Amino acid sequence: MGEVLVGTAGWTDRGLTETGWYPAGVRDAERLTSYASRFPLVEVNTSYYAIPAPEVARGWVDRTPEDFTFNVKAFAALTKHTVRSSFLPPDLRTGAERVRLSDLAPARAEELWERFLLAVEPIHAAGKLGLILFQFPPWFRPGESARQFLVECKNRCAPLRICVELRHSTWLDHVNGPATLAFLCQHDIPYVSVDMPQGYEDSVPPLLVATSDIAVLRMHGHSPQWTSKDIEQRFRYSYSPGELAGWARRLRELDEPAHVVFNNCFRDEGHRNAQFLQDLLRDR
Repeated sequence: MGEVLVGTAGWTDRGLTETGWYPAGVRDAERLTSYASRFPLVEVNTSYYAIPAPEVARGWVDRTPEDFTFNVKAFAALTKHTVRSSFLPPDLRTGAERVRLSDLAPARAEELWERFLLAVEPIHAAGKLGLILFQFPPWFRPGESARQFLVECKNRCAPLRICVELRHSTWLDHVNGPATLAFLCQHDIPYVSVDMPQGYEDSVPPLLVATSDIAVLRMHGHSPQWTSKDIEQRFRYSYSPGELAGWARRLRELDEPAHVVFNNCFRDEGHRNAQFLQDLLRDR
């Protein structure tokens, strides 16, 4: 088994204080330090909604140990999502209420890429950047233009490394699945394996595969409210010890190192699940 780093998607949910996961009296600025005393990895989720200022990222670096790892979620507009214009940097906003990357003039689109990469540079410079997560929308379907965009994302971010989460079921169905994984292997792009509810258009099977020298697994849970527009209902789920033991066995069978991120992070379900899995892997 390669080294497995376990963590969660974010560290700021106020429910973590209410449930006692964070010690009483921990201030907002101290939460990341407290989190990093328990886990070696975190996924920065806020960068999906707005590009952080470089000094904010530098503050994250300063509050974590030298061997800590950040995976950073790419800004939504860079992954083909539609975003509110107000989420863009002020000088790059348009008159439209909602925009996609393709709606921006080429110069503005280039500047958006540059601003995002500048934001994560302090993490990279400190040697703490793991992967940049490109999480694509369900309408991003397999095809030549989509595959070439994956390569474009990799090339734009180089030498920083990316990983990709594909959210339309046809990417990994019996028709396209082998070709998708072969394409990612060919271009040395880590595939993000996911555990999630099945039977939906955005469902992909719970594979655990490595298409590069690192594997990535994101745990979305199995909420019966997966189609809810309430994000807490959509992702709120607590894995049982048996479920986590099964994933621990699969992770031990991997030859490559892996990053495991729990995305069921409302109140403390995801954090307690992550701690349990981490303990299982340490006790192998």
